[in-house]
Amino acid sequence: MSILAAAPIGMLLVLMVGLRWSAARAGAVALATTAAVAVLGFGFGQVSAAEVGVGTGAEAGFTALTILWIIGPALGIHHAQTISGATATLRAAMAKVAPEPRLLALLVAWFFALFLEGAAGFGASVALAAPFLVSAGFSPVTAVVAALLGHAAGVSFGAVGTPILPQIAATDMSGLELSRATGIYHSLLGWILLVAMMVVVARATPDSIVRGRRIVIWTAVAGAAFFIPFTILSQFVGPELPTLAGGMIGAGVFVGLVAWARHAAGWRPARRTDAIHDDVSARAVTKAASPYLALVALVLATRLVEPIRAASMQWQWSWQLEGGYSGTIAPLHHPGSMLLAAFCAGVVVQRIPARRLADVVNRATTALLPVTLALLAMLGVARVMVHAGMVDAIAVDAARLAGTWWPLLAPAVGALGTFVTGSATTSNILFTDLQVATARQAGLAIGPVAGAQGMGAAVGNVICPHNIVAASATVGLTGTEGSVLRQTAGVAVIYLAAGGLLALILA
Repeated sequence: MSILAAAPIGMLLVLMVGLRWSAARAGAVALATTAAVAVLGFGFGQVSAAEVGVGTGAEAGFTALTILWIIGPALGIHHAQTISGATATLRAAMAKVAPEPRLLALLVAWFFALFLEGAAGFGASVALAAPFLVSAGFSPVTAVVAALLGHAAGVSFGAVGTPILPQIAATDMSGLELSRATGIYHSLLGWILLVAMMVVVARATPDSIVRGRRIVIWTAVAGAAFFIPFTILSQFVGPELPTLAGGMIGAGVFVGLVAWARHAAGWRPARRTDAIHDDVSARAVTKAASPYLALVALVLATRLVEPIRAASMQWQWSWQLEGGYSGTIAPLHHPGSMLLAAFCAGVVVQRIPARRLADVVNRATTALLPVTLALLAMLGVARVMVHAGMVDAIAVDAARLAGTWWPLLAPAVGALGTFVTGSATTSNILFTDLQVATARQAGLAIGPVAGAQGMGAAVGNVICPHNIVAASATVGLTGTEGSVLRQTAGVAVIYLAAGGLLALILA
């Protein structure tokens, strides 16, 4: 049954990676296949096909809207920054801080993406980092791949530790115990993601002066600057701050070291453009960065200031249909709302005229139309697989066959959950109980297996089709998402295999 259940996933990979179909086209075929397998192989919809169609469609549509809520404002910020000239100003400032494209990629795709992942999560980090890289001269594919790989190590503790919360309930372990169990995987193996990201960046920047031993040193510096505070916080503090504070502290250390090296060696940008000037004032940079500064302030306030956090979580939209179909969202706590507020702040501070604002809205809206179709198809596949029991069938058969070797597969199960649902938090909700029960039955230590679930759920973000669709949409890369998946899939396999070996040792 597990082979039959996995057929839609295999079809997606073949169509997107092998045949290079667009996500919308591949998703439509996979959705039809999923529906057929669910009905014929798993008896899905026997009670009421119409009810099942409405329920899964409602969940897919609702989730698509929550994702589009992030993509839309992110696109708005990107286009507004370009039209207003703010992007050119920030490129000039970044050229002074990180005078080479490879160092700029480390600053944006690594530190900036990790910080935003720790603060907001739910796609906001890649939605902002990828467009920033494109505006700095990287191709859309390189920008999306770099941002996806760069943020993944922090997903386990994204949105101030949100993915850990369902595991606390499922394992009876404390947040700190789970933080230790999960964090050790990324502390030891997260370097794989960083190195893979820099390989992608290096291929795209052959004329950089930061090459050879230099780029190895700077990559090591960037890794240490993040992973040292990340490890300390995950092992001794808890799940709320490793990614958020690790990205913030690491960025400060990295920028300081780059500034010192720049003055010591007299570095100059290898490539100059009209967007790079030497006379960028602090006031101009602050004005240009206003939407990002507003976003950071809003995220930190709604995550770390308890009265504001409680108020933002208090107002929720929820719905439920017969058959267990439901959805809920806290609009004021959602990253999309903060991105929208940040967009508005940028418009006001930068005094973008109405005519140009209309152009920004038109561009963003036009880009969302094809993305919506791809998201609905992919999410339809996900919801049918979950409600038909296809995901459980895959995981249960894997557990039954693996026995005491289960830790080797534990990260892959976590990644499967994210591949299907697009959320590390949801993956932990789906599979932590299974992971714990399997570990107990096989006489394995629960902590390492639960940590492997959290680690696998995090890296699943780099291969999840609708995450790739959403990330690609922010840079106008619609219809060629397979180009991204081809570059991230191999890295994910290596990371999951290494995580499985480590889990086997620890458990």
